[in-house]
Amino acid sequence: MYKIGAVTIGQSPRSDVIADIRPILGSEVDVVEAGALDGLTKEEIAKLVPKEGDYVLVTRLRDGTSVKVAERYITPLLQDKISNLFESGIPVVLLLCTGEFPEFPAKGLLIRPQRILFEVTKAIGAGLKLGVFTPSDDQIEQSRKRWSTITKELQVVAASPYINSDSSVSNGAEQLSKWGAQIIVMDCIGYTYQMKRRVKEITSCSVILARTVASRIAKELLE
Repeated sequence: MYKIGAVTIGQSPRSDVIADIRPILGSEVDVVEAGALDGLTKEEIAKLVPKEGDYVLVTRLRDGTSVKVAERYITPLLQDKISNLFESGIPVVLLLCTGEFPEFPAKGLLIRPQRILFEVTKAIGAGLKLGVFTPSDDQIEQSRKRWSTITKELQVVAASPYINSDSSVSNGAEQLSKWGAQIIVMDCIGYTYQMKRRVKEITSCSVILARTVASRIAKELLE
């Protein structure tokens, strides 16, 4: 039996994520979860909301609700959870977020999906018309700044994976289809495999899903 850590920027457990990555990791892998917001009250979480100029992150609480938090508040909480997992003897930790963070001192192998997602897309999508899904309208500009370094032919759409996701994801896919996207990235761990299939059905494009790409790298490191 292998062990892997999984750290969300929200609250654990993230049953919505584990349901998609479990078939990839396999039954012989035990996933030990932790969340940056574990143990915090709603009042304490409310103090972490982004202010003007903050890097915005969107995540999920244990009760299924969605919240926005600022990276500068979440980073030290994440570091604490990551360190605890490594210190418990777990050799590989998967960060369940595609947001951009500073370096984390790590005593093991830390999988950062944002970097993996970016490099995979860069390797195959440079120069193509790239469509990107991001959870919230106030993340569009920071997303555009990141992905425009790959191609100038870029369209970013906001579609929450947590609130009215069926309609918002379908609407986003329709926009990207009309625009003529050639490849699509779903830039949030919250987007599910079912959402990916829906986007592919509407657009007929290849779609890169953050949670499955990252979990395949995790599997490679464990074997």
